[in-house]
Amino acid sequence: MSSLEIIAVTISFLGIWLTAQRKLLCWPVNFLACALYFKLFLDVRLYSDMMLQALFGIAIIYGWIIWARGKDDAGEVVVRPLSPVQAGAGLGGGVVGAVTIGWFTSHYTDAALPWMDATLSSFSLVAQYWTARRHAASWLLWIVVDTLYVGMFAFKGLWLTGGLYAAMIVLAVVGYRRWLRAQQEVESGPTL
Repeated sequence: MSSLEIIAVTISFLGIWLTAQRKLLCWPVNFLACALYFKLFLDVRLYSDMMLQALFGIAIIYGWIIWARGKDDAGEVVVRPLSPVQAGAGLGGGVVGAVTIGWFTSHYTDAALPWMDATLSSFSLVAQYWTARRHAASWLLWIVVDTLYVGMFAFKGLWLTGGLYAAMIVLAVVGYRRWLRAQQEVESGPTL
């Protein structure tokens, strides 16, 4: 456990908590967390996750713009349903990304866990995109991905990061419940 990991865990937890609360401040906080984890993953040779942090940086800027434009009259971020077609396309893209990244990192790098790292990275990008698009279903994918990440980080000896991802599972459950409730309020219309 390094000081870098401790700081990254703290900032990441705050960012995920703010995301679950649908607060716009989540985006700059999550951007800082990405930068910290980029360096940490470089240090432990989890290259897919390192590159994932760079891609998250781009997705964070995108999400920040989408959320800033996607508010209701009260200033709340509006949650949108995920259609079956969107879900299928996202999951299919996750599979393609996992195979592509896994093949590349298993053949051309000294990645510690190329296939698992690639799969989790790919599906994390799908979940991040769904979060940026304000879909409550993003939290369900985060629950699955974060559960598997706990095991991978424990295997790599990143105990604090594994603990963060275990806490993120709890935050994802809270986020899903809050976002689903907000989505249902949008679908049912305003209450008087």
